[in-house]
Amino acid sequence: MKDASPQTVYLSDYTPFGWQVQDVHLTFRLAPEATRVLARIHFAPNPDAPKQEFFLHGEDLTLIHAAIDGRTVSPVQSAEGLTCTVPDGPFLWECEVEIAPAKNTALEGLYMSNGMYCTQCEAEGFRKITFYPDRPDVMSVFTVRIEGEEPVKLSNGNPGKTGEGFAEWHDPWPKPAYLFALVAGDLVNHPDRFTTMNGRDVELNIWVRPGDEGKCAFGMEALKKSMKWDEDVYGREYDLDIFNIVAVDDFNMGAMENKGLNVFNSSCVLASPETSTDANFERIEAIIAHEYFHNWTGNRITCRDWFQLCLKEGLTVFRDAQFTADMRSAPVKRIEDAQMMRGRQFPEDQGPLAHPVRPESFQEINNFYTATVYEKGAEVIGMLKRLVGDEDYAKALDLYFDRHDGDAATIEDWLKVFEDATGRDLTQFKRWYSQAGTPRVSVTEDWADGTYTLTFRQVTPPTPGQPDKAPQVIPMAVGLLNPNGDEVVPTTLLEITEAEQSFRFDGLSARPVPSLLRDFSAPVVMEREASAEERAFLLAHDTDPFNRWDASQMLGIECLIAMITEGATPDTAWLDGLERVLRDTDLDPAYRALMMGTPSQAELARVLHERGHTPDPEAIWNAAETLAQFRAERWADLLPRLAAEATVEAPYSPDAEQVGKRALGAGVLALQTRLDGGKAAQAQFDSADNMTLQLTALGSLVRAGRDAEALAAFEEQWQDDRLVMDKWFGLQIGAAAPDVAVERAQALTRHAAFDWKNPNRFRAVLGGLAMHHAAFHRADGASYALLADWLIRLDDLNPQTTARMAAVFQTWTRYDEGRRALMRAALERIAAKPKLSRDTGEMVTRMLAQ
Repeated sequence: MKDASPQTVYLSDYTPFGWQVQDVHLTFRLAPEATRVLARIHFAPNPDAPKQEFFLHGEDLTLIHAAIDGRTVSPVQSAEGLTCTVPDGPFLWECEVEIAPAKNTALEGLYMSNGMYCTQCEAEGFRKITFYPDRPDVMSVFTVRIEGEEPVKLSNGNPGKTGEGFAEWHDPWPKPAYLFALVAGDLVNHPDRFTTMNGRDVELNIWVRPGDEGKCAFGMEALKKSMKWDEDVYGREYDLDIFNIVAVDDFNMGAMENKGLNVFNSSCVLASPETSTDANFERIEAIIAHEYFHNWTGNRITCRDWFQLCLKEGLTVFRDAQFTADMRSAPVKRIEDAQMMRGRQFPEDQGPLAHPVRPESFQEINNFYTATVYEKGAEVIGMLKRLVGDEDYAKALDLYFDRHDGDAATIEDWLKVFEDATGRDLTQFKRWYSQAGTPRVSVTEDWADGTYTLTFRQVTPPTPGQPDKAPQVIPMAVGLLNPNGDEVVPTTLLEITEAEQSFRFDGLSARPVPSLLRDFSAPVVMEREASAEERAFLLAHDTDPFNRWDASQMLGIECLIAMITEGATPDTAWLDGLERVLRDTDLDPAYRALMMGTPSQAELARVLHERGHTPDPEAIWNAAETLAQFRAERWADLLPRLAAEATVEAPYSPDAEQVGKRALGAGVLALQTRLDGGKAAQAQFDSADNMTLQLTALGSLVRAGRDAEALAAFEEQWQDDRLVMDKWFGLQIGAAAPDVAVERAQALTRHAAFDWKNPNRFRAVLGGLAMHHAAFHRADGASYALLADWLIRLDDLNPQTTARMAAVFQTWTRYDEGRRALMRAALERIAAKPKLSRDTGEMVTRMLAQ
């Protein structure tokens, strides 16, 4: 485990590595307790680097032998690596180390998962494999030989020689060590082929454990769609003879884009109608696309240092969002992205974990795989595309690929490409990468003599280390509607660049109703006083799908806050307007399903806090329950009609049309259950022929308190399927009432199938509890204590998962004195753990510093 003592790394201190790595030859002699790794690496002085000591990273390695140009050397070792005196010119470095994959519970470097050898090297896992300059700007060609009894032995690149007990691989494309991969085990493949736009025949494989072969077809089709889409939209062709994907049960993240050998969390690639929900299929499609798109935006062009992480991740998230929008519903995808930003990234921006899209410093890079880097990084790309237009965006991307292929690039390189391609000065736009926090944009209006004026004011609140913020470039998409509902000014892009700025619209016959921030054109908070009547008008007439949805959400927020703070009854005018939307069969069922949704309870807590109220999670829960019951009763006559419209007669398919119908049906069933006590849910559970319908019904039965028999039947049916059982574990907590959820979580941690060392299972139970707002914030603090107990235990084995889950405490100062004291006590207890990992230590320290 890494030393917990903090050591801050600064962007401003970047220095190139003193040597170039000309080629790397690795030999792995696999053994669970004592794998030997032999490295032969040719180094040459880097003429662009200052003179420095020769240092190679290395952690948890037993050095057997080291030599330079064939002569034995004795390096000076530390917990972080080794130093050695080296020749002034080129030289050959050789070393042999021993590692123990079976003992590697952190799931970084080379480790074992159910008898399979696998690797995870991003961000700094390669240093747990051999001594090496483990930094993304050091790129080289790799040749790998794997020796062992395992029938399948995979690595990056193209296959080379094979024989009894060995396999060789060669990757002709220079790559940093974080993209290295090795997998070996008893695996079977689901094969296919793809012909690129220039006629290259590529072998495709998804490798799985025996028994999982029947869950690969959808993932393979998603891969081929991704390859074709990247050629059609970005002109990017695959560049190796083979592309391999491997499904691994024990994996800290969703997947990893290693060159030519993508390693996936099993939950993100294995799918069948019987065992996977529609949401699983959509997620698999998006993640396979994301990792494949990294081949160019991340692999062929990588990042110079980890401060540039958003360069590869933000761009690739944006590309996979484009792909999903093209494959499914663009409006629904945009709304889902906005929901994620508001639900995850905005709170990150507003709390102790706030950081810029490109941080200036870090102590543990694993803690910066955040919504800010990924999702806000993608929003920044989207804003840039809006500002320059589709044609100039395409021109700039072509220039980026031409200019930086094979480079370890920076944000400056990225923006310079756009400046050169478009002639725009992006100096101010660059603040999106350097300033933390979510800009808040207020607007006032003026109407006189046919001229309508909008005046915008932007302020970004202080964040840790950044008290003062300069104005940013905010692309504000605006439309104007006449009082009769006609659109008189179609979507127009305004560029807000000043702290205060006005825009005029002339020649109007009547005072218009503004539709602001269309398509969520910038990741900002809009602050504008609007009446319920105006929002209802936009709900009825706005041509922008995002703003129509947002109008309903704002009406829902106002309704629920009035219920919480004033004891008001639900807003019937809002519900009547929403009912008209739900009855509109011309609308996509997936969009109507989204419109049925209400603001999350965490979102309500945030808004209450911002308005000077102390959020009461129990009161929020009760208001949400009251509103749901009221909606069910008010729409009692509508629900059967919607249920009929949501019925799918054809055989199951995860296509957009069927998925939208089932999503609408799920919303209907949740409300029907409040009227019939679970009768319809039980019927659906008994007859379901796919996991989406079965799990939807089971969730409704849990919420209705009629779950005992159904849960037992589900467990008996699926006890041998690890991924389905993850759903079973998580649903029991996520759908439970807050007064029983904690006890359920405690009981499930004692279940024979609860493997706390497996990240998926741990997240299903403890993560499920952390995401249940009312249960997690139960006044007695039982959830805080339970989660702290498990995080303290997990930290010794898996610091990455521990640190990421600890972030659930980041809003602890938002609540009442009693809850604050209990959450602070939980954080302090974690902080006091002996030998706390650096990952978790940094997160807890930042949260306690509020």
